Amino acid sequence: MSRERRFFSEEFKREAVKLASQPGANKSAIARDLGIGANLLGRWCRGLDESEVNTKASDKVSVAEYERMRRELAKVKTERDILKKALGYFAADPK
Repeated sequence: MSRERRFFSEEFKREAVKLASQPGANKSAIARDLGIGANLLGRWCRGLDESEVNTKASDKVSVAEYERMRRELAKVKTERDILKKALGYFAADPK
């Protein structure tokens, strides 16, 4: 009686390695929770280096997009500061 070979997606492997690489993580317990062998998880950890785990093609942001988001964040922070000052001004007791 033979078992059918299971195949795992690259995303599943990356997430499993990311879980196992967290501080204080127990690889055996993580493998058991995921329904895979501890040796298999260890092989994935050795095979995928940290840069492959943390970066995906969809996560990369272009320089132009980064600059646009940085400008937008600066604008939102300025608006927030103005609203804080206005709230302080209008919340003061007029005696």
